[in-house]
Amino acid sequence: MAAVSGLVRRPLQQVSRLLKRRFHRSAPAALQVTVREAINQGMDEELERDEKVFLLGEEVAQYDGAYKVSRGLWKKYGDKRIIDTPISEMGFAGIAVGAAMAGLRPICEFMTFNFSMQAIDQVINSAAKTYYMSAGLQPVPIVFRGPNGASAGVAAQHSQCFAAWYGHCPGLKVVSPWNSEDAKGLIKSAIRDNNPVVMLENELMYGVPFELPAEAQSKDFLIPIGKAKIERPGTHITVVSHSRPVGHCLEAATVLSKEGIECEVINMRTIRPMDIEAIEASVMKTNHLVTVEGGWPQFGVGAEICARIMEGPAFNFLDAPAVRVTGADVPMPYAKILEDNSVPQVKDIIFAIKKTLNI
Repeated sequence: MAAVSGLVRRPLQQVSRLLKRRFHRSAPAALQVTVREAINQGMDEELERDEKVFLLGEEVAQYDGAYKVSRGLWKKYGDKRIIDTPISEMGFAGIAVGAAMAGLRPICEFMTFNFSMQAIDQVINSAAKTYYMSAGLQPVPIVFRGPNGASAGVAAQHSQCFAAWYGHCPGLKVVSPWNSEDAKGLIKSAIRDNNPVVMLENELMYGVPFELPAEAQSKDFLIPIGKAKIERPGTHITVVSHSRPVGHCLEAATVLSKEGIECEVINMRTIRPMDIEAIEASVMKTNHLVTVEGGWPQFGVGAEICARIMEGPAFNFLDAPAVRVTGADVPMPYAKILEDNSVPQVKDIIFAIKKTLNI
């Protein structure tokens, strides 16, 4: 009987020891969020937080948005807050500006910023100038958002970058996100701002997933407008960019690091007001500067950065002339091989960096 009892007890003891054993637990997988989902999340949180916020534009409601950025919002908030408009940018941008003047906080989506040219009078003359012309008595808290710059195979009339256009205008704030963290933090800050904000997104980035840090998952997460971010620290050269080309710059930096060249990559995040102090501090450390943008070269974002560096304290720290990498100075061609040669590629950035460093 004792032998039988021992046979029963032994397996139970083994199970008990097994249950007490501490298994190694791996860290939970980081949350992967696409840029599209991040913008959607940011708008959803602000719509929920403030009943004065509403979204209007072409196909934003029942169709869930031309690029599905507003997916699910119409079902959640209904016709009064997610509003489909006719194909008339001048008309619905004017409605949005008037609503902002009356105390609401509209998000006005352009299907592409190329179409914002139809509404340029509303954006510049009505939205951008009113706060100043009223001596601060009449704020215009509106967000103009949508895809900007080159996409793929959509030719000259759908591929233009408007960062320099809107960045030129006092009264506007202009933001240009690269990854999901940028997109969520900037859309929320833009909606809460009392100034008109232009948010230049990129169609090719919408479906790209990025790790979203824990703090960015909070409903209180904001990215301050006017602050750049160092995406990769380095000591040999400063590379400044915004939107999709930030990724190209990081790829170029990875390639060059194998050759012993350490690039400091700055993600501008905001075009206006520009965080020139962050760029100056980096140039004073690295003594070299390359700017990268998808827009045209003449009067571009890179041209402004170079001028500000020349006029400021960082100029005396430069060991070589600053170099710009830009889109080609032509309307965007339709043919793919010509299109590829009209926008900055990783090889173009590497070439510019080596030229600046005289390698």
